[in-house]
Amino acid sequence: MSLQDNIQRVSREIAQAALAAGRNPDEITLVAATKVQTSQTIREAIAAGITVCGENRVQEFTAHWADNAYEGAKVHFIGHLQKNKVKYLVGRVDLIESVDSAELLQAIARRAVQQGVVQDILIEVNIGGEASKSGVSPALVDELFALAVETPGVRPRGLMTIPPVAVGKNGNKRFFAEMQQLFVDIKGKTYDNRDSVDCLSMGMSGDFVQAIAYGATQVRIGTALFGSRPPVRQNG
Repeated sequence: MSLQDNIQRVSREIAQAALAAGRNPDEITLVAATKVQTSQTIREAIAAGITVCGENRVQEFTAHWADNAYEGAKVHFIGHLQKNKVKYLVGRVDLIESVDSAELLQAIARRAVQQGVVQDILIEVNIGGEASKSGVSPALVDELFALAVETPGVRPRGLMTIPPVAVGKNGNKRFFAEMQQLFVDIKGKTYDNRDSVDCLSMGMSGDFVQAIAYGATQVRIGTALFGSRPPVRQNG
């Protein structure tokens, strides 16, 4: 199938999942995970209806940005972010989804204040407690989110997670349910800017239908759109 066919198919599946959950399909944003894709492929995806691209790597983002590949779409940064690379993203991407520490939060805020912008962010949650993944533990979400609310230069929009690899059809049901509850709790406690806390980013190619059933407002889809990524090249 062509890229356009894949985008149309996934969009239909998102709409069907939303309706099955009693939700409005317009509430869910398809974020095309464009890791390792070329600028030309990104342009083709946008021409075929993609409105948000999600980048994992700062180096790839800056190359595509310089190439004007994202014209006509928003860009989210969805990968692990080091503090020394914040300067390449703030004021350029619409949303940084992977804020996982107070130190990173403050680095983003300082850069945003310097540039005179307010950077939208999500707090990344390590919902499965996996040592190999970034994210704050569920027990510390309240603390980090409250800090973000009080920090000039950033606007916390909600939460993001990458749960463990699902085993079976309902493998991530528990993790998605926990994230949904965290999101509801956070939104309920954020009195001053409750209306701007509107984003729960979870679900990828293998589990986005289930994520939508548990309140996801954004799903990050790569393989189902672009096919399997090429293997990482090994030195030597």
